Amino acid sequence: MVSPRTQARRYAALALYQWRLTGEDPMAIKRHMLDDPDWLDAVSASLQGIDEDETLASAHRFRFNLELFEQLLAGVPERIEPIDAQLTRFLDRPIEQVDPVELAILRIGAFEILFSAAIPDGVAINEAVELTKLLGAHEGHKYVNGVLDKIARHQAVARRAAERPDGDG
Repeated sequence: MVSPRTQARRYAALALYQWRLTGEDPMAIKRHMLDDPDWLDAVSASLQGIDEDETLASAHRFRFNLELFEQLLAGVPERIEPIDAQLTRFLDRPIEQVDPVELAILRIGAFEILFSAAIPDGVAINEAVELTKLLGAHEGHKYVNGVLDKIARHQAVARRAAERPDGDG
């Protein structure tokens, strides 16, 4: 069974994917998603290459953490510049060439590493990797893991440097 927090990340990735493709206001996307839960399943089924009718007929509704979903959907667009700046440092290609689904997942992972102190970096990376296995391109999870791991290491070094008293080191 999928945890409510994992499901919130999945729905946030779908919403951020739509945001990137359409430019629609993230809060309008949120309202649409919450008003039409079948849409979530249809988009997810499409990305996973599953027959939509089969999935919708057999799927049961997962509960998801609305607070985390809203935090991600508001926080990623709000902090897109520092998120993309960090991603760009560690990508092997221009950000525009990253698969749109994987970019949405990378942005969620980077947001959690950079701005969510309550979420351990390892959890943020693992959640992003698992989400990429579900929604991303074949072997895309390895790419997501590598990029987010580099961001986490860079942040860990920066945190340690900030914690050192002046004159040490």
